[in-house]
Amino acid sequence: MHMLTADEYTFLTDLAKAYRDRHLPSIKRESDWNPRLGVDALCFQHHGAKHMVGALITPCELWLVAVPDHSRLTEPLADTLTLSLPSGTYPLSLERLPGGYGLYKRAILRDLSELESMQEAARLAQQMMARLMQPDEELNA
Repeated sequence: MHMLTADEYTFLTDLAKAYRDRHLPSIKRESDWNPRLGVDALCFQHHGAKHMVGALITPCELWLVAVPDHSRLTEPLADTLTLSLPSGTYPLSLERLPGGYGLYKRAILRDLSELESMQEAARLAQQMMARLMQPDEELNA
C-alpha cells in the first residue's frame, strides 16, 4: 500500500468541504446533530487502482466512503458500487457534489451525539477502518 500524495489529501479536504457546504444546513436541523463535530474525510487509503476508501465524519453520521480516481475514469459513474473489503462486501450509493465531486457512501453509524470532540470522531473512524480492513474470520476470532 502506498501513501496518499499531497494532491490526494488536498482533494479529500476539498471533497469534505463540498459535502459540508451541501449538507450542513440540513444536518443542523437533525435531532442528533452534534455541534462539537464537523465534516472531515479521514483514514483514506488506496483500494486497487480505481478508488480511495476511507471514512467521512459529519456532525450526525460516520460514513464508509469510496472515492473514484477521476483521472482514470473512462465512463460515467454508476449509481451504486459494491465495495469488496477484507471484512466483506458493502453496497454503496453514489452522491454527486458541487465542483464535480462524486463519492460512493454507506452509513456505518447514524448517531454521533455522544462524541465530545473531532478527536474522538477521528479515533472512531480509525477503529471502523481497521475493522473493515480485517478479514471477516479475524473479526470473529
